[in-house]
Amino acid sequence: MGSELVWYAAYGSNMHASRLDCYLRGGRPPGGLRTYPGCRDPSPPRATRPMVLPGRMYFAFESKNWTGGLALYDPLDPGRTPARAYLLTRAQFADLAAQEMYRAPGVDPDLSTLATIGRATLGPGRYETVVRVGSSDGHPILALTAPWRSADAPWNAPAAAYLRHLRAGLAEAHGWSGRRAARYLANCPGAAGTWTAEAIAALRTNTPA
Repeated sequence: MGSELVWYAAYGSNMHASRLDCYLRGGRPPGGLRTYPGCRDPSPPRATRPMVLPGRMYFAFESKNWTGGLALYDPLDPGRTPARAYLLTRAQFADLAAQEMYRAPGVDPDLSTLATIGRATLGPGRYETVVRVGSSDGHPILALTAPWRSADAPWNAPAAAYLRHLRAGLAEAHGWSGRRAARYLANCPGAAGTWTAEAIAALRTNTPA
């Protein structure tokens, strides 16, 4: 990829820093069902910053960790997606991606096609496609998503615990109020029509989320 560092652009629950920490150091996030082994290098990100990606987030399929729909990203859809970027080493990104793909960390995948076509498909499933959505400070901005378009996915409403993590992540990354984050999430495909902004805003925050 031409750089020892990459920006990992998180648009889902990893916008919440404590959630990302479970991928880096290992552990289970509050409300989750899965314990993560962590990265070979558990060091914290070298930097973090808010970011807005071109395209749209949507909820689809069934999350094995949260139940309910999981957040995916279609960079070709109209719209803008708030995200949080973490500056990681390539090895850290590889291990984080492996855990998202339900694989063991420790293997560096072939991401050579990012330089030519802007994406690398490492498998057929969710979060098994790496897309390059730009660069910042000379480092590529990478996001994990699925290989299909949002219109081809079976939209599914997310669970309350998942929405709490997303809402908290938007507050941490962008300083959004709970109501602003709730309005955004309620309008995402999959959540729209099942969750209202009022219902998301009213979700309790007695656990870190």
